[in-house]
Amino acid sequence: RQFASFLMERLNISKEQRSEDDDYIVVFSRASNRLILNEAELLLSLAQEFKMRTVTVSLDEQPFDSIVRVISGASMLVSMHGAQLITSLFLPRGAAVIELFPYAVNPEQYTPYKTLASLPGMDLQYVAWRNIIEENSVAYPDRPWDQGGIAHLEKEEQERIITSNDVPRHLCCRNPEWLYRIYQDTIVDIPSFLEVLREGLKVKPNLKKSKPASTVHPGRVR
Repeated sequence: RQFASFLMERLNISKEQRSEDDDYIVVFSRASNRLILNEAELLLSLAQEFKMRTVTVSLDEQPFDSIVRVISGASMLVSMHGAQLITSLFLPRGAAVIELFPYAVNPEQYTPYKTLASLPGMDLQYVAWRNIIEENSVAYPDRPWDQGGIAHLEKEEQERIITSNDVPRHLCCRNPEWLYRIYQDTIVDIPSFLEVLREGLKVKPNLKKSKPASTVHPGRVR
């Protein structure tokens, strides 16, 4: 949190001035891969479920400082798994991080943002949603290997990857099966998404009541 404040200061960003009833949800929009194919429907369902307005931010279309400014006043951040979720460190205390995972990608194996949200003093709620409906995903086997393409692999290996429904544990970050799955586009199944949120969010994201936790001092380095 000290680092986030320091960075905001250096970027000349003041905290969002919030009116009492202006809670809003931010959805990270991606332009070229890992798309949420029914983004408009997702935004509408979030607005209806939480009675908040929804806004999108995009690293492709907006400067970093304006994205940080928006996120620093949000009640909830929703995004596909990806490096852009590091911006959750700018969320105010009491906010929620909702991480979406494509088909066959197990949230239990990819937890940097869950870890970030649960660090002492962050005071963020975290929920992971996973697409379990294969028809709701679009993969791109013919793309370059570093964007999830698998055309360079032996036919047998391609077939094994395509028919698998769970990426096995692997080392970061060149594993072809991992890349193939993580670069899928996803149709978010709204009923299961809302059910996961209702179960996972212990309280409705509330920025007004959350007080900073006591200071945490790191242990001695060994």
